[in-house]
Amino acid sequence: MAVTDGTVSWIGEDRPARALHPDADIVDLAGAFVAPAFVDTHVHTTATGLALIGLDLGSAASLAECLDRVRRYAADHADAVLWGQNWDETAWPEQRPPTTTELEDAAPGRALYLTRIDAHSAVCSAALRRAAGVNAASDAPVVADDHHAVRRAARAMLTSADRHRARVAALDLAASRGVVAVHECAGPDVSGREDLRELLDLNHGVEVRAYWGEAVRTADEARDLLAATGAHALGGDLFVDGSIGSHTAWLHEPYSDAAGHGLSYLDTDAIAAHLAACTEATIQAGFHVIGDAATSAVVEAIERVAADLGGPAVAGRGHRLEHLEMVTPEHAAVLGARGIVASVQPVFDAYWGGENGMYATRLGADRARALNPLALLASAGVSLALGSDSPVTPLDPWAGIRAAVHHRTAGSAISPRAAFAAATRGAWRAGGVRDGVAGTLVAGAPASYAVWDVDELVVSAPKDSVQRWSTDPRSRVPALPRLDDAARAPRCLRTVHRGVTVFAS
Repeated sequence: MAVTDGTVSWIGEDRPARALHPDADIVDLAGAFVAPAFVDTHVHTTATGLALIGLDLGSAASLAECLDRVRRYAADHADAVLWGQNWDETAWPEQRPPTTTELEDAAPGRALYLTRIDAHSAVCSAALRRAAGVNAASDAPVVADDHHAVRRAARAMLTSADRHRARVAALDLAASRGVVAVHECAGPDVSGREDLRELLDLNHGVEVRAYWGEAVRTADEARDLLAATGAHALGGDLFVDGSIGSHTAWLHEPYSDAAGHGLSYLDTDAIAAHLAACTEATIQAGFHVIGDAATSAVVEAIERVAADLGGPAVAGRGHRLEHLEMVTPEHAAVLGARGIVASVQPVFDAYWGGENGMYATRLGADRARALNPLALLASAGVSLALGSDSPVTPLDPWAGIRAAVHHRTAGSAISPRAAFAAATRGAWRAGGVRDGVAGTLVAGAPASYAVWDVDELVVSAPKDSVQRWSTDPRSRVPALPRLDDAARAPRCLRTVHRGVTVFAS
């Protein structure tokens, strides 16, 4: 492969390459595997960095261990706010989150903000509750508006230096995982305008496309908001509902393990107004959608806007839906016909799917089997893009591809070729890059690629096995590494974006 001024200028055999480019600087990769670099379409950059440099509770095996980690972290850090992430009570023998009282015992008088793994609820200390103006005497996790208030109060206690160090750590991690671009999903209830402005001002080799999740009602509002925030689009975590783990996803039928149908943050009228405003303003829109009632509301809104403004106008904007976990065939057909992009997180299924997983506990086994139906979406013509929702799941594209291929529900997996394309070509397309070459390695494409140390490039498997990787040159996807459970994960040696090395091991 020859690269000239950041663009792939030639692909072919070694001998003619050297003859055609006698003065080139030659890099011998010694048999390493080269592939298009990844794009992660759903990231919370500062929060990812805070998990990397701060208190990550994701591996805590029990409530007792979680509290012990909090106690030790508080003893070693004098920060104004102790920011922890990723606890998951469904994996603990106690089967419950920490209480406010227990946090006070672990770190008396300190401001503690500890988010659940899905980031849609949190436990926090009495001091932080008081600072946020929510009930300081409650022992229950905060959700919905109370959670947003607590997160704003905690965010205000972080210094600019804290945020900078976190962002650099997150983007450095992305580069080391073969990622050259991330889609930041920001918003007033997620990270705030100051955080987004600082992120977009950061000089780093990993490209950032910013999504701002705040609803508008007119095209002028949409243009003004885009200009005021510096975002590239008005979507991402624009919440229609919450999450299944926190019992805040909006459902048609009640939860199996709790009362209620979850929460609705936007009704169909508000969804349609935002979608119409962005369509008229030629701005990409999008929504955070998880529960089936939320999906129904979004689909109804899409059809309303298509009827008013025309199907081609809607399809031409590349509007997208984040997560999209509960989808019927009827929903999928509409989304495919209207050119909607699905930004999906296959690792959600790896974490919480299966007959005994969190989804089955929250929804019952029958509903749980239908979650994250990647094959259904693809077969309906919905463009797929893979993301992590980091720090909810790790910023690790190969893990996402593996999870998409080995979906826990029979019939919901997609092929390795489709999964890889969704993490490369599909991810660029989800960010509005539709030049036909981004995310590939062909002449004329941006020289954005990663070099990998892998054990094996082709799995020896039966012809009908989903583990057989595509080597069809027409797909523009090279041979892919073996990623079954017994295989060693690929190790990134170098990441290059538009000809510039952004990571080298």
